[in-house]
Amino acid sequence: MAAPALGAHVDQADPITAAKERGATIAQFFLGDPQGYKGPEWEYPGGAEALRADAEAAGIELYVHAPYLINVATTNNRIRIPSRKLLQQHMDAAASIGAKGLIVHGGHVNKADDPEKGFDNWRKAVEATDIKIPLLIENTAGGDNAMARHLDRIGRLWEAISGAEGFEDVGFCLDTCHAHAGGNDLSTIVDDVRAITGRIDLVHCNDSRDEFGSGADRHTNLGSGLIELEQVAAVVKAAGAPVIVETPGGLEGQSADLDWLREQLA
Repeated sequence: MAAPALGAHVDQADPITAAKERGATIAQFFLGDPQGYKGPEWEYPGGAEALRADAEAAGIELYVHAPYLINVATTNNRIRIPSRKLLQQHMDAAASIGAKGLIVHGGHVNKADDPEKGFDNWRKAVEATDIKIPLLIENTAGGDNAMARHLDRIGRLWEAISGAEGFEDVGFCLDTCHAHAGGNDLSTIVDDVRAITGRIDLVHCNDSRDEFGSGADRHTNLGSGLIELEQVAAVVKAAGAPVIVETPGGLEGQSADLDWLREQLA
C-alpha cells in the first residue's frame, strides 16, 4: 500500500509555496476569519481561479477548513441559521478552487438540550447544503453535549444523517489530538470510527498538550505532547488516509513533524 499524502495547515496567502517549503503535497487553510461569520475572503493573488490553476500545476492538493464557530447542530436559531449559510459559502468557495474536501467541526447543543435535536439538525443541514465536494465532519475534543466527541455520539450522528439527501458526499476527518483529549482510545480509534462511519477520509495528525480525556483542544508538535508517538504512527498507518499536521512552530516545527511521519511511513 502506498504511503498516504502528507500536508500541513498553512496560511492562505500562499499555500502552494508553504506546502513546497515543507516538502508536502497537501495544503490546508482557512478562507477568512476562523472565528467570524463574515464569508470567505481571498488573499491569494488572482483569487480562486489563480489558486486552482497554480495548485494543479504544482501538484498540490487543497483542503479548506471551515470556520470554528460554525455549529449547525445547535438549537439556537441565531447561531444555527448563520452557520448553515456560512457552511454553504465555504463549500462554494472550496469547490471553486478544486479543494479535495471541506472540514467542519461536529458542533454541540446546550447542556439542557436533548442531543437528539442536535443530530436531527445535522440531518437538516446535510439536506439543506449543496454539497459540491466532500464535507468532512471532524471529531472534537471537548464539550459534554458535543455531537462528535464520543464514539456513541458519532454513531448517533451518522445514524441521523445517513438517510439525508447528500449523505454520500459526507466523510470523516479524524483528529488525533481531539480523540486523545476527548477520551477515546487511540489504539482502537481507527477501527472504532470505521465501524461507525465506514470511512476515514482525512487524518489531522497532532500531539496533545493535555491529558487523556481532558477535553482541551490544544495541539502541539509530535513528540512534545502527551500522546505516545507509537500510537500516533499506528493511527496514521491504520487510517491509510491523507494526513495533515496542524501543529505550531511554522515552517521549522511542521517540517520536523512531517519528516518524522515520512520516517514512520517509509
